[in-house]
Amino acid sequence: MAFVSPANIAGEEPLEPMADSKEKMNFIEPSHGFALDGHKPTIAEYMYYAKIKRNAERGGFSGNGADAQGTNIARPSLWQMLKHGGGRHMTSEHLDKGLVTAMNDAHAEETAGLTELEIEKLNARRMLRVVGWSTVFYLITTDILGPFNAPYAISHLGLVPGILLYFFFGIIAATTGLILSYLYNMLDSDRYPIRTYGDLAERVGGTMLRHACSILQSIQLVVNVGIICLSSGQSLYQVSKTKLCFSVCIVVWALAGMIVGQIRSLRNFGIIGSFSVYINILIICLSMGVVAHSLPNYAVANAADDTLGTGPVIVKAFNTQDLVGQVNGMFNMIFAYGGAMIFPEMMAEMRRPMDFYKGMACAQILIFVVYLMYGVFWYCFQGQYTQANSFQGLSPFAWQTTCNVLNMVTGLIAATLYGNIGIIIEDMLNGPPLVSRKGRILWTILVPVYWAIACTGEAVKATFLHGQATSFGCLANA
Repeated sequence: MAFVSPANIAGEEPLEPMADSKEKMNFIEPSHGFALDGHKPTIAEYMYYAKIKRNAERGGFSGNGADAQGTNIARPSLWQMLKHGGGRHMTSEHLDKGLVTAMNDAHAEETAGLTELEIEKLNARRMLRVVGWSTVFYLITTDILGPFNAPYAISHLGLVPGILLYFFFGIIAATTGLILSYLYNMLDSDRYPIRTYGDLAERVGGTMLRHACSILQSIQLVVNVGIICLSSGQSLYQVSKTKLCFSVCIVVWALAGMIVGQIRSLRNFGIIGSFSVYINILIICLSMGVVAHSLPNYAVANAADDTLGTGPVIVKAFNTQDLVGQVNGMFNMIFAYGGAMIFPEMMAEMRRPMDFYKGMACAQILIFVVYLMYGVFWYCFQGQYTQANSFQGLSPFAWQTTCNVLNMVTGLIAATLYGNIGIIIEDMLNGPPLVSRKGRILWTILVPVYWAIACTGEAVKATFLHGQATSFGCLANA
């Protein structure tokens, strides 16, 4: 599983390694499951160094050690900058002496037995972890927020089961997120960093579990990218009034993803992710206003199911349709909360992973409220005519086109985020580090390949599996 290096998250081009020897290069990304001296660390050793790191992060600071001139510094929160009158970095005179001591002790413990070059690289890697919990909030909402299948899920189950299941699935999603955060903070350190979900699995269950999680995560992300390609292609197809070939519409967005996917920094994704969140909220507000004052799109609904006709809208408290349809509705709900698999990748780039729960809690609350409110509202107005992409069931073409265009933008951002996390280079392929020039070249080549696989897989799904990709993705995520 690829990970985005701290050099990338700083928003700068990665530097070439400082040394040419293979032995020194290996320090940049130590072998999975082994310490720098070649021994296999125990769980107690992982927890020992993780505790040192977390102690240095107490008091709201990142505990990032020293800058290039050897000055003790920390990265404060916005509140602490206002309180102390400092800037992005605060030197030792601004800090509590106990925190300075903890930072120095942590630095000494973590660098014990390392060469000067190794210490320098460890400091560089540590100092470039700059993501805050607010960025995590935008990343999670970019990943998950897109409630346009919520009405479709509720229509398959009915109002009562739909509301209850969204509530309980939300509790489960929040609980698993907190568990991942707890495990990460108990096992991650600068000396033994956790960068991916597979790394976390390896600490708990060994190498085979890491490989299994990495494969399943990659499958899930490929399916996600493919589904978004199909959804965006369908939006473009509607906007063109069926004048463009549907296959061409999908390929257009795959090509766009190949270009945007060259971004390797989650920090940069946090910036564009914030726009994605606001655009999604705009789509929600616009489509809810239109659906309340217009009839369902009978033509689109009958194209999907010719038995619906143009009768009155029917809203059911309990939908007694066939079991397959109800299971499909539940899978759509589970799919909505499927973002926990990339939580470790997000924490790996945070300056204070202990703050992850703040961004996750805010994101999960927003997602739950929006999904439930939007799903119930839309289903009450369109009933059995509800579409898988809700706004594509709007009857006014101008508003349908507006929502489709905005959805294509947010879909491209979300799909690129999945591709950014999902490309396997270093975990199982033993490729070069992404901070190297070879890593940059390999990334540039693999991004188009990744999107081509996702696009091809989705085309196969659309032809043969008839809507089961979401269910398959849920199974991989489980």
